[in-house]
Amino acid sequence: MATSTPTKRAAPSSNSQRPAKKGHWSQGLLESMNDPNLIVESDERIVIIKDKYPKARYHFLAIPKINVPNLKALKREQSELLRYMQDQCHLLASKYPHVEFRYGYHAIPSMSQLHLHMISQDFDSPCLKTKRHWNSFNTKYFLDSADVIRCLEERGMVVTMTPIAGEKLLDLPLKCHKCIYSPQNMPKLKQHLYKHSNN
Repeated sequence: MATSTPTKRAAPSSNSQRPAKKGHWSQGLLESMNDPNLIVESDERIVIIKDKYPKARYHFLAIPKINVPNLKALKREQSELLRYMQDQCHLLASKYPHVEFRYGYHAIPSMSQLHLHMISQDFDSPCLKTKRHWNSFNTKYFLDSADVIRCLEERGMVVTMTPIAGEKLLDLPLKCHKCIYSPQNMPKLKQHLYKHSNN
């Protein structure tokens, strides 16, 4: 049997539409969509799962069952799908009446397959470890669901940002999302957040 010599392949850019190789870590959502231990709600259009590495006490992902790689792949007519995903998250949120949630998308997601984050604002989780984790949900890197829907309806596409702009946002100094406190590091921020969530 003839064997081929492996060749080095350049990593795709953040704007690439090329699908990741099967089994690659970025394809993890496709596996999680079928994991009964993670599924919270499911119908013929979408599935809502618990985030495998939650960044807050309550962190869910709404994922369409049709193949939509990312925000840039969306077409104007798919705004109804985004609205449906958002509405189903609101229904789920009604089961947690005392919990404050935000709904949105990462401008440059690390995982393949479009997914809407539904995340509680306590940010109380051992999986929230780095400044990049924090800033991905608490800067303009996190695109509000309603804004994404409006942009798609009005412009026929979702405007995100360049990878360079995204990196700048992820590298911003830490700042509390509830007040003006700017901690020096994540342990101090998490200690501060505990005070907010227990007031």
